[in-house]
Amino acid sequence: MGTQVPEKVSEKMRKVRCLLLDVDGVLTDGKLYFDNSGNELKTFNTLDGHGIKMLMQSGVEVGIITGRTSAVVEKRASDLGIELLIQGREDKYTALQELLAGRDYAAEEIAYVGDDYPDLQVMTRIGCPITVPNAASPLKQFAVWCTEKDGGNGAVREVCDQIMQAQGTFAAALTPYINQEH
Repeated sequence: MGTQVPEKVSEKMRKVRCLLLDVDGVLTDGKLYFDNSGNELKTFNTLDGHGIKMLMQSGVEVGIITGRTSAVVEKRASDLGIELLIQGREDKYTALQELLAGRDYAAEEIAYVGDDYPDLQVMTRIGCPITVPNAASPLKQFAVWCTEKDGGNGAVREVCDQIMQAQGTFAAALTPYINQEH
């Protein structure tokens, strides 16, 4: 695993009960791909997907807030078991409020990974704002941590692993994959 996060970031990650993610530039590399028929294509990293599943199994809810609308994102969320999904919303703060309506998360219990200016609407209002190296520069001053890996290239897995490390659930999450008999 990459470098450990600073202790002050671990303290914030210990409180996280809900991880919210942007899509373009976070779950993907940020490039928009279209075929000749105008269909949008997106590529997702399998490491991110498995990290999301492990994090959810550890008890942290995961959701997506994205400015674009895509059937591909809906399918990816469904495949991963993500129920919290709002698409097509540039006003991400209102989307955040709608997404979490009826849930009892305090601001400090929410982590969000974003890469562009609309993400600041959420990042400046929650306890654990995170960004990626390929993010717009101003986001880095508002984030408590920046991943080593770029969006779409394992950044979300890095976040999931670090949250589980901070919460003491990482070793248990790995247990099913480790042969205990030598």
